[in-house]
Amino acid sequence: MLLSILLFSLMDASVKWLGATYPTAQIMFFRCTVALVPVLVIVALRGGFGVLRTKQKKLHLLRSVLGVAAMGFAFYAFSLMPLAEAVSILHTAPLFMTALSVILLRETVGVRRWSAVILGFSGMLLVVRPGSGMLESGSLYMLTAAFFIGCTTIIIRHLGKLDDPVCITFYFTVTGVLASTLGIFIQGWQQPPLMDLGLLVMVGLLGGMAQYLMTLSYQHLAVGTLAPLKYLTIVFGGVIAYLVWGEVPDLQSIAGISIIIISGLYTLHRELIRRSAA
Repeated sequence: MLLSILLFSLMDASVKWLGATYPTAQIMFFRCTVALVPVLVIVALRGGFGVLRTKQKKLHLLRSVLGVAAMGFAFYAFSLMPLAEAVSILHTAPLFMTALSVILLRETVGVRRWSAVILGFSGMLLVVRPGSGMLESGSLYMLTAAFFIGCTTIIIRHLGKLDDPVCITFYFTVTGVLASTLGIFIQGWQQPPLMDLGLLVMVGLLGGMAQYLMTLSYQHLAVGTLAPLKYLTIVFGGVIAYLVWGEVPDLQSIAGISIIIISGLYTLHRELIRRSAA
């Protein structure tokens, strides 16, 4: 899990670096196309394309479209924002998921979990700093990405009851390839030199390897043990951002990031208690 988190952080930093030069759609194209190769290998190992049969086609389409939209918003925001702040806003996704579960799934959320959600959103406001500059700073794009991730997490819960995880991943990745190809026609293609081409390919490799290692870790340890470690992406992102771009969050951002982490961990704690009781 720690290695997975480090690879995800390196991927985010690579996306931020490339975003200063290349269109978002082009970066997404490499991210999804390269990642499709190991996905197809896993499909073959699982017995072929039969594992991709599903009775939930519309739900797969919705999950894939929202997931690809989240990737697009996040990748674009990375090019505009300090890395640690961008990653911290992305970690509000579980808070959106808790709120959406009440609306969409009619789940009962207690006072403690609602308090954690409200606290987390207040921390998010400290980082986002609502105002006329939200578009220029990229915070609104990252916040939109977090909302879509919260939506897709709920959908994946339902898809996972009937379909293999590789089936879910396959349709999402293929949708990403198709959407980014269309985006390239709109945004254009910038021919990368050899070094940048290697970095673009690396984005896909890092994302694919990180996802595999995270899945592997869940086979050996409980979710409650591993999930808190994900917040280390904020720490890793902050260290990388300082070493590469000299970025140092101000006191308001540090306060907001701290509140997001605390509320996220407490929300996870209450979620595990609820599942245990159920």
